[in-house]
Amino acid sequence: MSRHPLTWLYVPGDRPHVVAKALVAGADVVVVDLEDAVAPDRKGYARAATAELLAEPQPVPVHVRVNAPESPWAAADLTALTGQPGLAGLRLPKVTAPKEVRQVAVATPVPLFALLESALGIEHAYAIATAHPALRGIALGEADLRADLGVRADAGLDWPRSRVVVAARAAGLAPPPQSVHPDIRDLDGLAASCVHGRALGFLGRAAIHPRQLPVIERAYLPTPAEIEHAETIIKAAAADPGAQALPDGRFIDAAVVAMARRTLSLTSRT
Repeated sequence: MSRHPLTWLYVPGDRPHVVAKALVAGADVVVVDLEDAVAPDRKGYARAATAELLAEPQPVPVHVRVNAPESPWAAADLTALTGQPGLAGLRLPKVTAPKEVRQVAVATPVPLFALLESALGIEHAYAIATAHPALRGIALGEADLRADLGVRADAGLDWPRSRVVVAARAAGLAPPPQSVHPDIRDLDGLAASCVHGRALGFLGRAAIHPRQLPVIERAYLPTPAEIEHAETIIKAAAADPGAQALPDGRFIDAAVVAMARRTLSLTSRT
């Protein structure tokens, strides 16, 4: 797998047989969901089943989306999951302020990822992104954000999307993955949405069904033409560190070389 995961497959924590299938579905990261995908009367079972699973190392990184910090289930989630050898990260939903990240970071040593799902979360994006060294990434929860903002057209979310991309970069975090595409049958729409997300600066995407994984990978992996162009840039820079243009006249500088290296880093996925 490359340094940057491209696919994050969500699966309900109260369905262990589905979690087992997700672990071998080909996702870079499996996200076991204890929050929105689990009804209140199933929270305890989902938590116990997930803790049992993570008592052993897993074949792929497993993150858990715990319940929101202000919910009645959050403390029990952290108690049950902290220290489990199969846990690679926690995804914190509905984060609105840096203190929520810090509170969790004190309680557990695992890497944290904050989901911004409200107008207040978007306004505090950079402060959240720099809240604690344990925070490794931020991302949007677009369903809740759409409802909070009253947005009907997809284009209405482009400013929050760009805000999160910029905040992550300014904080020195990895580019965020896109939020899920909720229609698992609409693979053409998913592909088009991924192209748009890639243009905005996202890297990879969350999924809710295994059939979405290859579509996301195709959209975010470099094309042969992009790989060839990146290799040309790297070779030109190595041959002449002071070069300012390729043989065909296209301009290169340190930023162009950095982008080429990022492109090539995505080609190594074992």
